[in-house]
Amino acid sequence: MKYELDHEEIREGLRRLCKDFDGAYWRKKDQTQAYPIEFVQALTESGYLAALIPETYGGSELPISAASAILETIHHEGCNAAACHAQMYTMGTLLRHGSEEQKQRFLPGIADGSLRLQAFGVTEPSSGTDTTALRTTARRDGDDYIVNGQKIWTSRAEHSDLMLLLCRTTPLDQVAKKTDGLSVLLVDMRDCDENSLTIRPIKTMMNHSTTEVFLDDVRVPAENLIGEEGKGFRYILSGMNAERILIAAECIGDAKWFTDTSSRYASERTVFGRPIGQNQGVQFPIAKAYAEMRAAELVLREAIRLYESGGNPGEEANMAKMLAADASWAAAEACVQTHGGFGFAVEYDIERKFREARLYQVAPISTNMILSYLAEHVLGMPRSY
Repeated sequence: MKYELDHEEIREGLRRLCKDFDGAYWRKKDQTQAYPIEFVQALTESGYLAALIPETYGGSELPISAASAILETIHHEGCNAAACHAQMYTMGTLLRHGSEEQKQRFLPGIADGSLRLQAFGVTEPSSGTDTTALRTTARRDGDDYIVNGQKIWTSRAEHSDLMLLLCRTTPLDQVAKKTDGLSVLLVDMRDCDENSLTIRPIKTMMNHSTTEVFLDDVRVPAENLIGEEGKGFRYILSGMNAERILIAAECIGDAKWFTDTSSRYASERTVFGRPIGQNQGVQFPIAKAYAEMRAAELVLREAIRLYESGGNPGEEANMAKMLAADASWAAAEACVQTHGGFGFAVEYDIERKFREARLYQVAPISTNMILSYLAEHVLGMPRSY
């Protein structure tokens, strides 16, 4: 099946790379809940994970459309970028708001793979998406901050050297606005004492390498504070549009994989003397999912266009993520239904991709939160939470 492509040279290179990581590779990783270190290393060595890092710091300095093409292609080829996609957008906080000294210290290592910035510590068990209610604190003590708290759903913490951590440096009852008093620290987990930093894996329905992190009197050098103390909430928000765009691209890739797989099987599988794809009951769900994917793809392209022109496409980025997640889920449903019992067979990879696709209805932001954003900030309705 043909799709309109951009950054074709990048996509072709990724197709060649992904051929070395077939379904058998991903099934083995999934069954053992293992981190796909070989795949991540191959992406790193090929420079794909440094796409958005400026050349000054050893990266490729490509636009977000190229990064989107990278992630979309990975998923279209049946692979999974969730093991490393955060490196693309998490480093943006450092790039946009860090000091020149911090950029020189960390970005070249992130670009060449000698440093991994994969962990993003924001969500907490008691606050969930109510970020301003987080309880992790950082208290200044001389040249250090002393951090205490707990984070959950901190993916890839076991496979990362650095963690971008959002914490409260001024108590909530001492700030004028609840978004004030939050700060971002870049925690070098290699320097943490094993008694002060505890990482506990959380087993989930898909192989996502997510964890719970406990911080007990963790000392972080004050020089690792990103930007100004107390302004961290704004720094985190500034990277959300890029995150939404890149995750939407992954969902588009998943939708294309499901639709290609469905169409191929429906054309080849013969029952009652005819291909099952000749039946409209089989055709229509696949065709409808394809139409939904294309519509989401167009919104995503508009979000990318606005982002690359220097705009702040909050509406478009959020809609792209929601619509792309919906499209990938519709395509996943159609794919399972088309394959019947074989859709549940592990060797076909559909059930694995089905589980992986379900995540994006919830993370990194749930569909309901996007709808709330659109209702309040785009349609002018009262805040719902």
